[in-house]
Amino acid sequence: MAVEPKDTQRQSDVMDPARACALQVALGETPSIAAGDALPPFFHQLYFWTLQPPAALGRDGHPKVGGLIPDMGLPRRMWAGGRLRFDAPLRAGIPAERRSTCEAQVHKQGRSGPLGFVTLRHEIWQADTLCVTEWQDLVYREGANDETQAPPAPMAREDAECTREATFSETLLFRYSALTFNGHRIHYDQDYARDVEGYRGLVVHGPLLAQLLMLMAQDSLGPLKTFGFRATAPLMHHEASTLCRTGGDLWVRGPGGRQCMVASAEAA
Repeated sequence: MAVEPKDTQRQSDVMDPARACALQVALGETPSIAAGDALPPFFHQLYFWTLQPPAALGRDGHPKVGGLIPDMGLPRRMWAGGRLRFDAPLRAGIPAERRSTCEAQVHKQGRSGPLGFVTLRHEIWQADTLCVTEWQDLVYREGANDETQAPPAPMAREDAECTREATFSETLLFRYSALTFNGHRIHYDQDYARDVEGYRGLVVHGPLLAQLLMLMAQDSLGPLKTFGFRATAPLMHHEASTLCRTGGDLWVRGPGGRQCMVASAEAA
């Protein structure tokens, strides 16, 4: 039997089907999830909120680092990517527990300055069954408008077998932030996103892009066994994008052909 790390954090949630239906509506779908139904992949992002009072938040609206996420000494946070393994369906309306650990932390020197990388591992259990294992890759950077120092975005592939157009309104970003209890101000506070973090608009959530790619993959491939994604360039809320798939390869193409995310899916 595997030994659980001493610093494991546990959170429980009832997996309220109303919250899953709310995300369906936000994404333009008909709400259809009832108690006992299998949740779509990645919908567990709607649960296990980290509840902190205002005094415990950083300037960016996220909970202050320390504890599960170590203080890397760098103020700007981005969700760089992640990997998921689906072993059993999570079901709405049934209590579940998330067990979280910090699996890795490392400092590196990038072309844009010092970087801190943190990998979190989350195991989600329901009815004594490990249903989902997720690894979250977070990156921390220096502050004060240093986005212009970032390397040019890569260009996206042009050989997609199928595509879907995707746009992201301020309302959608607000709703997704609310449903995931994500207080990061780059997603709803344009003044902060522009003046403090140096972006050209509100930033579309990386997990939201990954969510759309996962749903696209499931529609084509059926239930998923694994999914991995990596953000390669930010997408602004006022920019149209294209979700692309060829086989198990997926990506998000932004304006001018820039690649914003790459992903890979494996069917169960």
